[in-house]
Amino acid sequence: MYVKRWLGMAMIGLLTLGMMGSEVADGAETLTRNDHGHVKTGLEILLEHPESLAGKRVGLITNPTGMTRDYQHGLDAMLAKGIHVVKVYGPEHGVRGTEQAGQTPGSYVDPRTGLPFVNLYGKKPDEMVSLFDGVDVLVFDIQDVGTRFYTYIYTMAYAMEAAAKADIPFIVLDRPNPIGGEMVEGPVLDPAYRSFVGLFPIPLRHGMTVGELAQLFNGEFLPEETGGKRARLTVIRMSGWKRNQWYDQTGLPWVPPSPNIPTLDTATVYPGMGLIEGTNLSEGRGTTRPFELIGAPYIEGWKLAEALNRAKLPGVSFREAYFTPTFSKYTGKTVGGVQIYVEDRRTFDPVLTGLTIIQTVKQLYPDQFAWRETEEPYWIDKLTGTDQVRKQIDAGVPAKEIAAQWKEGLESFRHMRSKYLLYPPHDPKN
Repeated sequence: MYVKRWLGMAMIGLLTLGMMGSEVADGAETLTRNDHGHVKTGLEILLEHPESLAGKRVGLITNPTGMTRDYQHGLDAMLAKGIHVVKVYGPEHGVRGTEQAGQTPGSYVDPRTGLPFVNLYGKKPDEMVSLFDGVDVLVFDIQDVGTRFYTYIYTMAYAMEAAAKADIPFIVLDRPNPIGGEMVEGPVLDPAYRSFVGLFPIPLRHGMTVGELAQLFNGEFLPEETGGKRARLTVIRMSGWKRNQWYDQTGLPWVPPSPNIPTLDTATVYPGMGLIEGTNLSEGRGTTRPFELIGAPYIEGWKLAEALNRAKLPGVSFREAYFTPTFSKYTGKTVGGVQIYVEDRRTFDPVLTGLTIIQTVKQLYPDQFAWRETEEPYWIDKLTGTDQVRKQIDAGVPAKEIAAQWKEGLESFRHMRSKYLLYPPHDPKN
C-alpha cells in the first residue's frame, strides 16, 4: 500500500489512523472513536501528536478552511505546538481566500507570521517542484465541497505529483465531504475533456473525502503522470465521521470554502448548478445566494418557475426571482429567473436538476439561450467532462434520459473507489 512509515515511531499512532480502509484494524477504530459524537478532523488529530513532525521543515498547503473547531487556524495552531512550518501554499482564491474565481493570487510574505505565502494556483507540477525547495514534508489541509470541478482537489493532485518527483512525503489531513459520502451522481469524466476543472475520470458528485481522493489519485492516476512513481502519502483520517453525515451534523464550524460557496445550502446545489456556468445564464454570482439564484435578462421568472415545478424533480421546488448581480454575468442588469429551494437533500439530485433547468430555459427561450463559447471545447463540455450532454440537450433528449445513461459509468466508479474508502458504508442499524 502507499502509506509510508517515514516519520519513525512517533508517527505510528497517526499512521494507524491514516491507513487505507482495508488495512484499518478494529482496534484502531476503537481507539479513534470520538466519545462526544462530534467529528474530529485530521488537523485536530495531528495537533494531538505534534512530536510526529519534530525536526521537519513543513510546507503547509491551506486556506481559511484549515481551522480547528475552536476557530483557530491550523497554521497558528501548528506554530503554537512547535511545528516548524517554513512555507505556506494556497490554492485558487489564495491562502486568505480573497480572490474571486479564476483570479491568480499573489505570493508574498505574511506580515503576521513572517512566513512566505506562495500561490500554487495556475502552477503545473514541474513548476511546483522548485517551490517546494527547503521543505521536508508537505501537509495538505483544505476543505473540499464534494464536486469534481472544484479545483482544490487538483491543486492537491498536482502537489502530490510534484512531491513524488521531488521525493517529499505528503500528508493529507482529512476533512468531511460536506454533502455526504454516499451519493455519486453525474457523468464520469471522459479523459479527452480533462482540464483543471476535471483531471481524472470521476463523476460530478464523487462522494469521497479529500483523503480518500488522495488515495484514489495516488493509486489509480498519478503513476501515469510520474513514470510509475507514487507519492509517499499519509492520510490522517478523521474520527467520528460517518458516510451518511452532512457537514451540519459534524459539530464542526462552517467556513466558506471559497467566496461563492458561502453556506452548506450552496454546496448542496453546486454539483448541478455549477453547470450553469457553461451557459449564458447567470449562476447567481454577484448576489448573496450564488448557485441558488439562476436567471438571465430575457427570462420571465414566473414562466420558468411554473415549468420547473411541473417537472416534479425530487426534493426541490422553485420560486420566481429577480436579482441584479454586482459582478460576473449581467453586472448591474435586472435578471429574471428562479431561486432553488432544496426541501429534501437526501432525495435531491443536483445534477439532474441543473440539466433540467438548462433544458427548460432552452425550450422556453430557444433564440436567446446559448452555450458559453469562450474556447474549444465548450465550457459546458469541460464541466460535464463530455460533449455528449451538450449534444443531447441540443437534440432534445430529456434530462432524465441523459442521466439514465450514466448508470454503467457510475457503477464502475463505485467499484474502483471502494478500494480507497477510509470510512465504512453507513449501517442503518447503528
